[in-house]
Amino acid sequence: MELGSVLEFLENKTILVTGATGFLAKIFVEKILRVQPNVKKLYLLLRAADAKSATVRFHNEIIGKDLFRVLKEKNGTHLNALISEKITLVPGDITREDLGVKDSNLREEMWNKLDVVINLAATTNFDERYDVALDLNTFGAKHVLNFSKKCAKLIVLVHVSTAFVWGEESGMLYESSFKMGDTLNGASGLDIDVERQVVEQELNELQAEGASEEAITLAMKDLGIKRAKIYGWPNTYVFTKVMGEMFIEHLKENMSVAIVRPTIITGTYKEPFPGWAEGIRTIDSLAVGYGKGRLTCFLGDVKGIVDVIPADMVVNAIVVAVVAHAKQPSDVNNIYQVGSSLRNPLIYTNLQDYAYRYFTKKPWINKDGKPVKVGKITVFHDMASFYRYMTVRYILPLKGLELANAAFCKYFQSKYNDLNRKINFVMRLVELYRPYLFFGGIFDDKNTEKLRLVARDNGVETDIFYFDPKCIDWEDYFINTHIPGIVKYAFK
Repeated sequence: MELGSVLEFLENKTILVTGATGFLAKIFVEKILRVQPNVKKLYLLLRAADAKSATVRFHNEIIGKDLFRVLKEKNGTHLNALISEKITLVPGDITREDLGVKDSNLREEMWNKLDVVINLAATTNFDERYDVALDLNTFGAKHVLNFSKKCAKLIVLVHVSTAFVWGEESGMLYESSFKMGDTLNGASGLDIDVERQVVEQELNELQAEGASEEAITLAMKDLGIKRAKIYGWPNTYVFTKVMGEMFIEHLKENMSVAIVRPTIITGTYKEPFPGWAEGIRTIDSLAVGYGKGRLTCFLGDVKGIVDVIPADMVVNAIVVAVVAHAKQPSDVNNIYQVGSSLRNPLIYTNLQDYAYRYFTKKPWINKDGKPVKVGKITVFHDMASFYRYMTVRYILPLKGLELANAAFCKYFQSKYNDLNRKINFVMRLVELYRPYLFFGGIFDDKNTEKLRLVARDNGVETDIFYFDPKCIDWEDYFINTHIPGIVKYAFK
């Protein structure tokens, strides 16, 4: 593996970024514009009907975000000129052939000029509708690959997946690929085209029955979970992501491709500033629920490892992987798991402690203007004890409150609604995150570590493109960076 200056590589390069309004994509775009303004062009694919809609989304969901404040300060009045010169918005849709780009001149322009494609388009909802997730995460990956094959001078395609394609597997989980038809539980018969047929058949039956949109959505969510579990995956998200990987590996031929598998992505560690976050992401749901007083008990292995990695480190790994694979044949090790469980593990019980200490010192202020008092969470180590506790402590009192509320003309309606909301919140989190609350896997990152070592020894600007989790002090990061970041940005 050969590497040189990343900044020199990026100069005069033309890059397509899919999923441009997404969390990682925004950080990627900001990073490139800030550290290498001499990049030739960034084509940003946004789901939009036309150029006008794409422009509105770009200003509202990308450049208008606080993430870009450092870039704005650096460029001042020249920022608009930089954006106008370096960014081309591409209205499109990766669920369609040729990425749904209707402008034939724009398509030809990209096919002739693109050097690099970064596929960041995805839906990350664990319980997404199966038809939506299959279109985006699975067939979207195929469409991006096929589009990339038409690019005359393409150097490399980087496809961003997730380390949790390993489902609920335990032990050391390696940077190995999934072949067409592979399953986690040994079940046979996984065929991606059949999965699409299953979806279409279910949709046709629901529409023939006159089902409501709400009923169709629920049925599609249930179908995704059901199909995933048949083959050993815990949810729709990771199932459709692994099938996307299968397409990439099966169809890449001689193309230089890298697959980056991040673990749980958290707020920025350092750049463009510490703590930028967007949306409520995985473990942040727990922190938000706890800070607002809605989470007083949970379950999981308190000694287990929670594999998290800051978003800016993931983006840096993507950029360095681009440079590494620009000079590599397609048959080299091309999968990079980017996480922390092997090099700098974070323990579940420590994460709880960090949240307790933060919200004790800086409590959340509720809608009545009063601080929410938090306490130590009761943690259960198995599902049976958790359900017993929930039944005795909450579900039975809720039934009693329901009867009293009916007898006293809904006098207790407010209390009933509040308790019911808390119970539903906890039970939904448990159902969604159960596979990861007792997760026993450690993500091997041999390829990623090799990338780090080669970068360090070969003139890569490692102060700019850092992605070594060993440098993170988790206590300092969570208490002083990540939790304040989600309170400031994600709580909105």
